[in-house]
Amino acid sequence: MKVDGSCHCGKIKFEAEIDPNSVTICHCTDCQRLTGTAFRVSVPAAASSLHFITGMPKTYRKTADSGRQRMQGFCGDCGTPIYSTSTDEHPTHYGLRVGSLAQRNELVPRAEVWLRSALPWLPDMPCAKSYECESF
Repeated sequence: MKVDGSCHCGKIKFEAEIDPNSVTICHCTDCQRLTGTAFRVSVPAAASSLHFITGMPKTYRKTADSGRQRMQGFCGDCGTPIYSTSTDEHPTHYGLRVGSLAQRNELVPRAEVWLRSALPWLPDMPCAKSYECESF
């Protein structure tokens, strides 16, 4: 499925190809903090399909408690999260932030991860699969 997205201020615009059945919810505390809310919703896109039409994200190298590092791409002007990816010089995939995509209404999460960090006041999510981090 072809998707297009942008940051809140519109300086960054992009498009990509994604599998709409690959949308996930992440409840880890890093995602809670990085999004400023209870969880993050993302969908993978092959690097070869991600094209920036205008602007380029600023990046931040995040080190998790586990020591694993991920690059976080965001708008340097308005702060909108755009993606996360590996720290490789040429990543093969990007985890696009569903909230920045125009087609977000069509992108229903199929799985959720890091359930032990899920906030207790959240309702049950309608996901077909749930994983703890070790098995995902």
